[in-house]
Amino acid sequence: MDCLDRDNLIDMAHVVVTGAAGFIGSHLCERLLAEGATVVGIDAFIPYYPRPLKERNLAGLLASPRFVFHEADLRSAELVPLLENAEFVFHTAAMAGLLKSWQQFDDYMTCNVLATQRLLAAAVEAQVGHFLHCSTSSVYGRFATGDENSLLAPVSPYGITKLAAEQLCRAYGEKDGLPFTILRLFSVYGPRQRPDMGYNIFIRKLLAGETIVIDGDGADSRSNTYIADCVEGLLLAARHPDKSVGETFNIGGGEEVNVLQVLALLEELSGLKAITTHGPQRPGDQRRTVANIAKARTLLGYNPQTKIVDGLAAQLAWQRAQPTI
Repeated sequence: MDCLDRDNLIDMAHVVVTGAAGFIGSHLCERLLAEGATVVGIDAFIPYYPRPLKERNLAGLLASPRFVFHEADLRSAELVPLLENAEFVFHTAAMAGLLKSWQQFDDYMTCNVLATQRLLAAAVEAQVGHFLHCSTSSVYGRFATGDENSLLAPVSPYGITKLAAEQLCRAYGEKDGLPFTILRLFSVYGPRQRPDMGYNIFIRKLLAGETIVIDGDGADSRSNTYIADCVEGLLLAARHPDKSVGETFNIGGGEEVNVLQVLALLEELSGLKAITTHGPQRPGDQRRTVANIAKARTLLGYNPQTKIVDGLAAQLAWQRAQPTI
């Protein structure tokens, strides 16, 4: 299959995106529309991500005649009609974040496990062509530095529910022949990043002159993934079903930086001095994630392009431009 044929898998396709009003989902919808797809977006406006921000994420999408939006909760809505004729389903919806998962386990269990199970069952009934499930590096546990065959040992309720969702994909693939791909995303950042995520918090407090609390010693490191690179990885998995169906891929960036290095870059980019203090290490947090993307690079042609300094500059410019974050 040549490049043109792979592009045509997206061009004119009928695609469903869950979590369409969220950070990753809204960027993915924009890219799909730009590629020529017809997109059905689904989102439940769960309160942890403020509704006004999600509505802002949707504003440009709603202007497209090829975008249809449904406000629906995957845990209770009738899903089969929403998936009818779908050639691809990108499941980006989830209850995300580590810290709250210790206190709000029911929400994480129902949003990440029950909702995924119901969506998979509906995908089977609707005869969806390809189910692409967004998972997380948190399934690996405290250190995520190996390939996709590394030990899976999540150390937070969030990671545990996301691993359970992966296993459900495999179960429905085995039982019903549902074509699926699992994409483990590594620390995605950029414009529209959720307000509870680290870089959003750092930038927001830096711009406001407020104290930034560094969890632990500041040595925790990430190989962050810029949002455009993340979306490219998702689309590559859809374009290469012969290589991606039934497989799991790490989707990450290429540069490893720790918290203190990120804050130094933000100071340089903004011309502002960060006010910092240190707090305790967050329970269940990862100490080091370095995405091993050899499999995605080899099979899908995935090659992240955005340097951390350029990605942070884009997110800083976006947050500066927002009336409220």
